[in-house]
Amino acid sequence: MDPGGCRMSSGGGGDGPDFGPQHGMITLEDLESFSEDQLSDSSNGKMEGEGETMDDDNQLLRYWQDVARGHQVEVPTDMAEPIHQLTTNNDGHHSRERVPFTLLTRNDKCGDVLWEKRHYEKAHWACITIQEDTYEQSICYGFMKIMRYICQQNTSGNYLGMTIPIVTVVRTSEDQSTMFREVTVAYYLPPEHQAQPPQALDTDVVIEEWPAIIAYTREFGGPTNEVTIINEIRTMAVILGLPDICVSDSFIVAGYTNPAAAVRHNEIWFLERP
Repeated sequence: MDPGGCRMSSGGGGDGPDFGPQHGMITLEDLESFSEDQLSDSSNGKMEGEGETMDDDNQLLRYWQDVARGHQVEVPTDMAEPIHQLTTNNDGHHSRERVPFTLLTRNDKCGDVLWEKRHYEKAHWACITIQEDTYEQSICYGFMKIMRYICQQNTSGNYLGMTIPIVTVVRTSEDQSTMFREVTVAYYLPPEHQAQPPQALDTDVVIEEWPAIIAYTREFGGPTNEVTIINEIRTMAVILGLPDICVSDSFIVAGYTNPAAAVRHNEIWFLERP
């Protein structure tokens, strides 16, 4: 994408991370999982007496602060409102609109899909490029800023709605042996906001119009960290066998499901050169 913004077709800088033990990621969908699985009792209580709504909001915030500390991330108190918004919105049905694409080719073997070739149209994305001490911290802090943007901290003053996947642009060395710590977290704006995207109140979150792309995608499960991402990139490179067609130092990790789920749905995307 735009070399000055999300840079989906160029490499990044910075030092490669240590491939030591990794913590799991906190994502927007963890919030919804908590709402669906653990909030039903407290929402019933909210109807029985005054003050319960505030108690529920505090419970959500404390939950996220406790979880985040285990990942060396601090969740500030001003995240209480975005957490509440994301938990209770999505039209009350926790619906998530998928980023639209056109399937061009599917390659399978013995009934298993090895990869898909997709066309994604030009579209607006809200994105933030961030670099923290660890990859997981970068993802967490980036997501929190995106959460604030979705949840009314934008020039429209409205909740914008959830879309999937949330994508992370990662950059590697040319030989794909090292992944740089700087990442870009991006959120696809729903169709009703594509023509006139609301601007973020946080200047770190920028609206980018990404050009149309051809992406070669492969699904994988399990956690997403430096080790697993590098492994997935290497696996995809071997399976795809198109070294001169795709960008060699910038990739996309697409996340569709709650990382705590028993069955995870992630994808690695290789981008065709323009």
